[in-house]
Amino acid sequence: MSTIDAALPGLTIAPGASDREKLKATAKQFESMLVRQMLAAARKADFGGDQIFGGQAMDTFRQMQDEHFADVTAQSGVLGLASILEEQMKRFLPAETASEPTSAASPQKGAA
Repeated sequence: MSTIDAALPGLTIAPGASDREKLKATAKQFESMLVRQMLAAARKADFGGDQIFGGQAMDTFRQMQDEHFADVTAQSGVLGLASILEEQMKRFLPAETASEPTSAASPQKGAA
């Protein structure tokens, strides 16, 4: 199993990120990891056919392809698992952090 590659911007956690941003990035990382596991399990299925183009190089290519697919899927939010996890876990954040987006929007309206 490979480690999560933080190649896509939405899957990285910035050093000075708020708890909410960290939660969002972590939920996306979890979704990516879950999709990778599902694809790896699906690849293990053997349907009895001879692989003409088999070998270690093809296995490596498929693994890289699956990892990229999992990262793109998590980043785009197609499955929606990350957003569901984020909604469920945000209640464990401190009250001031959970209300940060709304309080940050208020001063901007007053300044305009």
